[in-house]
Amino acid sequence: MSAPSTTQSVHGDLSRAALTAYAGAAPHPPVRIVHVGLGAFHRAHQAWFTAAAADGPDWGIAAFTGRTPQAAEDLAQQDGLYTLVERSPDGDTATVIPNLVEARDGADLDRFVQLLASPGTALVTLTVTEAGYRLTPEGRPDEDDPLVRDDIAWLSRVLGSPSLPDTFDSGPVTTLGRLVLGLDARRRAGVGGLAVVPCDNMPDNGPLVGRGLTALAEQVSPETARWIADHVTFVSTSVDRITPTTQPEDVRIAAELTGWNDRAPVVTEPFRDWVLSGAFPAGRPAWETAGARFVDDIGPFESRKLWLLNGSHTLMAYAGLLAGHDTVAAAIADPVCRGWVEEFWDEAVRALPSSGLALEDYRAALLERFENARIEHRLSQIAINGATKVRVRIAPIVRSERAQGRSGGAAVRALAAWVAVALSEHPPADG
Repeated sequence: MSAPSTTQSVHGDLSRAALTAYAGAAPHPPVRIVHVGLGAFHRAHQAWFTAAAADGPDWGIAAFTGRTPQAAEDLAQQDGLYTLVERSPDGDTATVIPNLVEARDGADLDRFVQLLASPGTALVTLTVTEAGYRLTPEGRPDEDDPLVRDDIAWLSRVLGSPSLPDTFDSGPVTTLGRLVLGLDARRRAGVGGLAVVPCDNMPDNGPLVGRGLTALAEQVSPETARWIADHVTFVSTSVDRITPTTQPEDVRIAAELTGWNDRAPVVTEPFRDWVLSGAFPAGRPAWETAGARFVDDIGPFESRKLWLLNGSHTLMAYAGLLAGHDTVAAAIADPVCRGWVEEFWDEAVRALPSSGLALEDYRAALLERFENARIEHRLSQIAINGATKVRVRIAPIVRSERAQGRSGGAAVRALAAWVAVALSEHPPADG
């Protein structure tokens, strides 16, 4: 989907029909994708790829919030439509994305279960952050978490009944708990399988989520667990698009670009990348027509992104904050921080395959992206949940370097910066 010219405009608070006509799309694509974790990244990435696919008008998305209902409330007021602003060093362009046809509070279990049991629903995508899955390092449901324990008790009681309730006044609150409930409803409806597509930055994310979900189902309903094993696939993904938090000024800019008073625009960089590996038993959008890649072995692509992009982000977040910088662009402009990033990359690429990944080109592209000062990617945002992030982004480089008899000094520096910030007077949240 190409961005509309900035000379075009629509005006005021318009209907979906008027805005989708402006965007050149069908007014109401049927819901075929259920998404959990309605946030800016989903709207800049998976929703964009779906809208830009050759068959995009056939694929509507019903998205449910994760932690709070605010995003759903904002988007529901404008029928799911929003402006995606692509911000390059040379200027901004805007696209109205029409495929988000339902924006709902994650606590709306009635609609969630109804959609999971619908034969039209082909896949579930997820962006809930690694911590949102509430798994142990071994990939099992974390039963030290009181919310997980409560969900296990509720699901054990309800899924053991001959039929599910007609409406849900209470129910699971965790992502995997809600998925088990929805998939049990699909099993009972007899409408066939679907694909679960986690899009969070975790190694081997498809199998990891599959093991966690299956383990939870085994505890509450062995019959449901068997059905999941036979009918549900878990697709691994590597996702990449820098999407900073929308600022008040961005709302004004979006309105200037389109003439539409959008309450919930998203700002992102022009670059986007999506690599997927796995089966889709009920079909999928033609995402490859929008630039997505489907591969047999996602591991090298996943590691390249986690270590080179996310790893250097983590290094800059802590070392940059200690050096007094606020954004990625400011940190990479600092010759000392830039040198630390390059040294970290030198260590990381030694742990990656030497062919097939275009590593030098990827590094050069990352520097260009980091230098885009018009994308205000704040280090304080990246620094949140550091304990989880350093485990998958930094620690593997230390282990690889040490296994080869080297010090891993650049990766150790990132760990030291994280520790220093965590021990500071105002550490970032670590949920």
